[in-house]
Amino acid sequence: MRGIISPKLVGFIDKSNKAMAEVKAKAKAKGQSFSVDLVRQGLDNLAPLIGSGPNMSIVKNSYLATASHNIPVRIYNPAPNDNLPVLLHFHGGGHMCGSIDLYDPISRKLAIAAQAIVICVDYRLAPEHPYPAGLDDCQQVLMHYQSLLFDMKHSDQLYIAGDSAGGALCTSLVMNNCCDSSAHTSSKVPVKIAKQILIYPSVDYTMSSASIDENGQGFLLERDKIHWYFQQYFHANSLDQTKIKKASPLLGEFSVNMPSTLVITAGCDPLRDEAIAYAKSLTEVGVAVEHYSFDGMTHAYMLFDQLVSEECLATYRLINEFVNGGS
Repeated sequence: MRGIISPKLVGFIDKSNKAMAEVKAKAKAKGQSFSVDLVRQGLDNLAPLIGSGPNMSIVKNSYLATASHNIPVRIYNPAPNDNLPVLLHFHGGGHMCGSIDLYDPISRKLAIAAQAIVICVDYRLAPEHPYPAGLDDCQQVLMHYQSLLFDMKHSDQLYIAGDSAGGALCTSLVMNNCCDSSAHTSSKVPVKIAKQILIYPSVDYTMSSASIDENGQGFLLERDKIHWYFQQYFHANSLDQTKIKKASPLLGEFSVNMPSTLVITAGCDPLRDEAIAYAKSLTEVGVAVEHYSFDGMTHAYMLFDQLVSEECLATYRLINEFVNGGS
């Protein structure tokens, strides 16, 4: 069923659709479907709508050193005198956009909502660094995040959170660490993830859910753009079905060992149904799941805080209740 947009977003959607038509026209003139630079700039232009985040006792830029490169991170500690849990935050952006700078207000609000030390990861982006480079960066941070907190108190409780492509990264990490026995080698010991928070996550690269078609035009994130994102991510003009099925968390193995999960969906999102299916698959194997839908919202509504502040506030409230209460 096609979603019904909230009146709060109608004007913004109309304006954005016109801007996207211009982006497509410019790209088409160059013989492209979309332009990487223009799409990235378009996401960065949303910064004023995200607003500013709360003050934080500690905000620290750092990096995790690997054999080949450094992975930049930003650490947010709202209460340095307490032994807080840790939340790894993986930003959205279709695996090719977004940054710790753009998501700074959201990381700050997550730290307050979860009462946790947040580590936001600036993983490598496609098309310069296609799959699985970004996922590998996130895996490295998952395995070694404690080394980034050598000068901070923290507990052993670990959460992960992500929206859109960040949700894909979360669910891929869970799939690899909780279900893939081949990953459990001496160099890749599984990490205990207590809870995962998924906000309109991307979990199926095959684009086979009904909402891809039902909500795939006119609601900001459109079907052709999703397909193009995945082409950049997998570095292919045509998507190899075997490869993308293996990479899709929804199509992977589910286990009761997977963490308790909060799934938040948007009614006007093309990715709505795959996220609901993911929640159902977790429930079927005995994982504790909470699912909430914001029916009038589009994909990426958390980036429109200035337009839908009530819905964003409610989302952070749900995160607080999920992390600090229940299973």
